[in-house]
Amino acid sequence: MRLTVIGTGYLGATHAACMAELGHEVVGVDVDAGKVAALRAGRVPFHEPGLAAMVARHTASGRLRFTTCYEEAGAFGQVHFVCVGTPQRKDGDAADLTCVESAFAALARHARKNALLVGKSTVPVGTAARLAAGHRVEIAWNPEFLREGFAVEDTLRPDRLVFGVRTARAQRLLRTVYAPVLAAGTPLVVTDFATAELVKTAANSFLATKISFINAMAEVCEAAGGDVRELAEALGCDERIGRAFLRAGAGFGGGCLPKDIRAFAHRAAELGVDLGFLRQVDAINMRQRDRVIALARQLCGGTVLGARVAVLGAAFKPDSDDIRDSPALNVAARLDLDGADVTVYDPRAMDNARKAFPLLGYALSVEEALRGAELVLHLTEWPQFRQVDPRRAAALVYRPRIVDGRGVLDARAWRAAGWRFRALGAPAPDGEGEER
Repeated sequence: MRLTVIGTGYLGATHAACMAELGHEVVGVDVDAGKVAALRAGRVPFHEPGLAAMVARHTASGRLRFTTCYEEAGAFGQVHFVCVGTPQRKDGDAADLTCVESAFAALARHARKNALLVGKSTVPVGTAARLAAGHRVEIAWNPEFLREGFAVEDTLRPDRLVFGVRTARAQRLLRTVYAPVLAAGTPLVVTDFATAELVKTAANSFLATKISFINAMAEVCEAAGGDVRELAEALGCDERIGRAFLRAGAGFGGGCLPKDIRAFAHRAAELGVDLGFLRQVDAINMRQRDRVIALARQLCGGTVLGARVAVLGAAFKPDSDDIRDSPALNVAARLDLDGADVTVYDPRAMDNARKAFPLLGYALSVEEALRGAELVLHLTEWPQFRQVDPRRAAALVYRPRIVDGRGVLDARAWRAAGWRFRALGAPAPDGEGEER
């Protein structure tokens, strides 16, 4: 089929390349001429494993093209996917739908009469119905469930597909688009607009709730003398709960979960439904950053003023260069304001971090970041950081003190190598007092 993808950011570029991988002819559309030029040259302006090679391969073959022209896109495609961003509004928690509305309006003007416009952006429930009433084109909703670092896999081999449709024709067209995916046995849920919109926001809210739950339990463990890792292991054995997202740490960030739960609670309130618990989920998550800073101060004798601090991590999660709402950089910047001498290292997100936080120090390697440090903070769960030898690291730092803000390092190995080791949800060993 001939498809267009509107918006070539993280979601759009991934979706366009993967649709070409499935055998379709695809045109990606974006108003950013610089981004379009890079993609035409086979370059992806962000890090996502496997995506750059796929874009380069399909742009070279001619199966995947990019343009800034809506008129060209409208004449080309039979099915148009809208993949533009819905950031949090600057004046509150609601989602900013400016780009979504502009994209649908432009497509409605230029698309062929029998075209299907398919929303993939995360939007407040009721958006699809409102857009369908405002434009004389057929609309469907097909939410995305991508995980950064696994986006290609999640598009080509998703754990489910959701079609929000009003006609058999719309369902038939979407089934044709995703025929290879459905043939592989992927579950399909065909539903109405509202339910399709809610699936994404409900899924993100559930995941955020689970993360904040275990982080709240970490606070209880610290107060009561328990160990949150062992608690999570016992909870995860219950198949009703499961092990995923039960790791206490510095909390979630990125461009989806924080803004999506705020927008969901806001929209629910507009509908007369109180989802106040999501505000508590958000508050617990933000509190984790305060708790990391508190542990840093404890290890430094009550203040980080003048202390050289190595921050391992800048991206909000591994296998990504995305620093949006990154707990690691938030903590680093706050320690810098407290008078610490902060040096950051991340395998992929250094350029983005420098642009957003130019006053922080940056290292070119783990070893450079550690050299001379009085405190180390592990804040992004990159495999490279988990593989650091604590004995070799101890020889590089000035004082061997570390806060594991992701709850994955082997505390016994680090302590055996001479480190004072702290983690959220794990009380300090007896006799381990504060020092400067």
